[in-house]
Amino acid sequence: MTPTPAPPSRRVLLASPRSWCAGVDRAVLAVEKALEQYGPPIYVRHEIVHNKHVVRTLQQKGAVFVDHVDEIPEGAIVLFSAHGVAPTVHTEAAARGLKTIDATCPLVTKVHREAVRYAQLDYDIVLIGHEGHEEVIGTTGEAPDHITLVDGPADVAGLSVRDESKVVWLSQTTLSVDETTETVSALEARFTQLTSPPSDDICYATQNRQSAVKKLAERAELVVIVGSTNSSNSQRMVEVALTAGAPTARLVDCADEIDEAWLADVTTVGLSSGASVPDTLVDDVLQWLADRGYTDVETVTAAEESITFALPHELRRDLR
Repeated sequence: MTPTPAPPSRRVLLASPRSWCAGVDRAVLAVEKALEQYGPPIYVRHEIVHNKHVVRTLQQKGAVFVDHVDEIPEGAIVLFSAHGVAPTVHTEAAARGLKTIDATCPLVTKVHREAVRYAQLDYDIVLIGHEGHEEVIGTTGEAPDHITLVDGPADVAGLSVRDESKVVWLSQTTLSVDETTETVSALEARFTQLTSPPSDDICYATQNRQSAVKKLAERAELVVIVGSTNSSNSQRMVEVALTAGAPTARLVDCADEIDEAWLADVTTVGLSSGASVPDTLVDDVLQWLADRGYTDVETVTAAEESITFALPHELRRDLR
């Protein structure tokens, strides 16, 4: 009798690094510490980070998320999200007598400072980013008369500047590295004297997570990215996986959103998560996959991360 062939082994390739970056960790911890220090409610302008689970958990602890400063009672405490805000928002908060805690990611603050500096030098600033994203709105607000937004290489041809010898590009921190490189190449071809920022604007965490996803895409039939649909860095990770060769890539908020039909004929699943996702949600997906036979887990490492950021200075002062 011919022996029955053994079923193919099922495995998970688990990306490293994944999940929370230093900026997200700092922002979420800032809300938690503010709630402990001052008591609820603590108002947060916009979602502290783009993740439904995180927002819901903080709401249960007493955080109140609002879209506009004028929704906050005068004299209350407001915390600005990791994505940053325009100077006008600080002005509005001051006018209402609000106590502000600025949890803007330091890497986003770096881009804000670059925008201010180049505007003071009277440069035309080309900001590479996605229209309507909170980070882009905040950065543009630093120098609205000097900044023009481009959303990819196709936008470059229609750009108009005052002086081609004084053009600089900056970028949203959570973009696809490869697409941003294409856009910069198009800008360099159009403006031969284009100035680049002193250091890369796309944050280390975004780059590292995209690099890890490329490694998954080379070996997995399905790549699952845990993250919310309004998370730019999570969306980009799905795009990177597909561009890097993954036959299928899916974005899910949690294990409950996975469709078992996706696993048909799949022996290797790649798994990662966006920089605004707590690792507990990844653990849930690992368990969900293990329950369906994907018990062999291999970590695929693209970089080691050790960066941490201190809490906002306003909060550190009061915690002392």
